[in-house]
Amino acid sequence: MPLATQLIATFYAVGMAVLLLYGLNLLWMALVHARREELLPGAPPNPDEAPEPDETWPVVTVQLPLFNEAFVAERLIDACARLDYPRRRLEIQVLDDSTDHTAELTARRVAHWRARGIDIVHIHRKKRDGYKAGALQNGLRLARGALIAVFDADFVPPSDFLRRTVPAFADPRVGMAQARWGHLNAGHSLLTRIQAFGLDTHFAIEQRVRSLAGCFINFNGTAGIWRLACIEDAGGWQSDTLTEDLDLSYRAQLRGWRFRYLPELEAPGELPVDINALRSQQFRWTKGAAQTTRKMLGPLWRSAQPWRVKLEGTLHLTAHIVFPFVVLVAALHAPLMLFKNLGEGPGELYFAVMGVGLTGFVGFFLAQLFAQRALYPDWPRRTMLFPLFMAASMGMAVNNTRAIWEAVRGKRSAFVRTPKYDVHAHGNRRAWWRTRYAETRIPGIVWIEILLTLYCLAGLGVTLVYGEWAAAPFQALFTLGFGLVAAYNVRQFRQARPARRTIAQRFA
Repeated sequence: MPLATQLIATFYAVGMAVLLLYGLNLLWMALVHARREELLPGAPPNPDEAPEPDETWPVVTVQLPLFNEAFVAERLIDACARLDYPRRRLEIQVLDDSTDHTAELTARRVAHWRARGIDIVHIHRKKRDGYKAGALQNGLRLARGALIAVFDADFVPPSDFLRRTVPAFADPRVGMAQARWGHLNAGHSLLTRIQAFGLDTHFAIEQRVRSLAGCFINFNGTAGIWRLACIEDAGGWQSDTLTEDLDLSYRAQLRGWRFRYLPELEAPGELPVDINALRSQQFRWTKGAAQTTRKMLGPLWRSAQPWRVKLEGTLHLTAHIVFPFVVLVAALHAPLMLFKNLGEGPGELYFAVMGVGLTGFVGFFLAQLFAQRALYPDWPRRTMLFPLFMAASMGMAVNNTRAIWEAVRGKRSAFVRTPKYDVHAHGNRRAWWRTRYAETRIPGIVWIEILLTLYCLAGLGVTLVYGEWAAAPFQALFTLGFGLVAAYNVRQFRQARPARRTIAQRFA
């Protein structure tokens, strides 16, 4: 076998082994979930029967970090002002780093609620030091609450949120409680449906199973509540990674604090409707996770935590490493099929071993299926979205590989916030294109994705010509994935440009 073919076969096997590892981890989670998914005796719990707060409950400070959120800032403030909690034991901090007219809107809304007896303060920083982490840490200097709730601008917490989370802190060892994310606009477009599909798996399966197994979970940046003493004991909010939430989560749990996950409590948020906003969000999450891995993997393994906690924590922190290996496997799959049919590839034993990788695919599928079944009565219909979700996840691999590469190199970058538009308020599904926050350009990385689409399409032709029917669906997923993400950018650009040219300032 020629050296070039040996290298292709070796690197392909490495890529498949990595994908198999993370697929098996999801398979384990799916099986644990299925084993624990049983009906409990009696009637289902009534959310209206949450404990009634009284004057003995702790003071809660609600922190609302904002940065140029003109369309959703007032919605968030209104929702938090209506939280069902004793007024003398509730404080709201609007941590506003905005550089546009959001600051004026926010100041007026804060004054509105202060006049109605709500303890709410507007903290407007002129310099965005530390980004979101800096804003949260700055607010802690003035906070009077023993518990700290955090909501991002795109969330709308239910009025009983505090009534249903504060009781989790009756155990003094509990440092954080996280609610499950819901979706305000999941049905807005194919893009939002795919995002909701993936996030549901994280919350219904990953967070739940890690919590059940006694492994580390993470604060998701919003819709959670912290014990102030836990934040301080763990070293406070730090801005040396783009995922300050994941970073603090691991530091706190390594200090011995317990985290609670509350899957029955849903806090809905708005999903990105802009493909470029989704790209920047995925980039930030991926790069931040890689930065946190560099920072926390050593302390995790040097700790006295059980092996299962260390192993699952490692898989948790490094989960985004699958993206470079998706690109690697996509690049090598077709050449491997070609060399095989030219008589220069590895033997049948090699391909039989590679077939074991389908076990990992089963893990990916079952995790998504069980998540949909746990959350929605119409789960069979929703599960039909799985092929498009898988394809779109593969399509994002180039974008997220770049994020990992920057983290490995130690390159610093700004915290780019994800624009929110309150799409329901505008009525017109395309109204967000006319706002000053919309970014409809075609980023340079799209051209790489288009080239990969054409490359994978040619590879699909090779697999079909040689009758490699078992390999064809795999190759088709790569083609569809890169093509879907790139096409969405091009379509968005072409449709948005005329609207922005004619009525660019209408919603600004």
